[in-house]
Amino acid sequence: MANHSDKRFPKAMFEPAQVDEKLAEKIEKPSLNFWQDAFLRVRKNKAAIISFIILMLLVIVTFVGPYINGYDSETQNAAHSNLPPRIDAVADVSWLPFDGTWENRSGEKLYPYEERGIEESYWFGTDKFGRDLFTRLWEGVQISLLIAVLATAIDMIIGVSYGAISGYFGGRVDNIMQRIIEILTGIPNLVIVILLILVLEPGILSITLALAITGWTTMARVVRGQVLKLKNQEFALASKTLGATDFRIIFKHLMPNMVGVIIINTMFTIPNAIFFEAFLSFIGLGLQPPDASLGTLIEDGFKVMLLYPSQLIIPSIVISILMITFNLMADGLRDAFDPKMRD
Repeated sequence: MANHSDKRFPKAMFEPAQVDEKLAEKIEKPSLNFWQDAFLRVRKNKAAIISFIILMLLVIVTFVGPYINGYDSETQNAAHSNLPPRIDAVADVSWLPFDGTWENRSGEKLYPYEERGIEESYWFGTDKFGRDLFTRLWEGVQISLLIAVLATAIDMIIGVSYGAISGYFGGRVDNIMQRIIEILTGIPNLVIVILLILVLEPGILSITLALAITGWTTMARVVRGQVLKLKNQEFALASKTLGATDFRIIFKHLMPNMVGVIIINTMFTIPNAIFFEAFLSFIGLGLQPPDASLGTLIEDGFKVMLLYPSQLIIPSIVISILMITFNLMADGLRDAFDPKMRD
């Protein structure tokens, strides 16, 4: 039996390996800081990367679009009212709805461009006043994004400062500040909007204020929770021992450790603000004609969706893309900034 084992396992297989002591402390994986590590994990999230690319393309088209086809968003032409989308380059592609035709309820195909003798092409069609919907759509996206970004910036500034102060000082200060948040949270947004419209004219200012008055409370609660967790850790106590002021500890030492959470909440706030603005405009409490936003365009298209469905479908697709891309990016950033998700 022993001879058989020696043949299967020669003695050369059991010689000690040569160990180089210089390689004992070698680090195989490169040292990465927080942002480098987060970027590598975001890059692995294909949904977040694709959403970012789509969003960037959409933003570029939003600012370039109104100047592409040469039509003005407010110029009315009754002879060109309610025209279907037509793009000459793809008009012959049967499965694309850009051939400049309508279908009535009986399935009969109509040719409004030829019937009216119109040679121009409106890529997304026109509304009941003959205004170019392609230009109005991208100007409406500009306004919707402007309102969302302004409201989110105000939410971030107020919410972060309020939550950090409340969580850091704690005690009676925290108790009073949290009761104020509870009172504001209990007030419906629609009530605030209606009150603001009674005082201010419906428009960008009133909608932004309505979004900002109560929108910052979520950010404040999240930041407060993070400050309560961080303020008693060693680096914060060391700074306090060395004589750092409360303001410096909050904004110099605690705030950088909450950047990930703040960015994530901001990314989730933007699509919520876009949707709320569209909702207000849809029910008539937002922007008023002739101003355009995604909400007003969807509201106009809703009125004629049985006759001219493209007037509703196109802005609905755009707002859906905005909502989906922002949410997927927020999910990707949440996973990237979460230490528990590290490989």
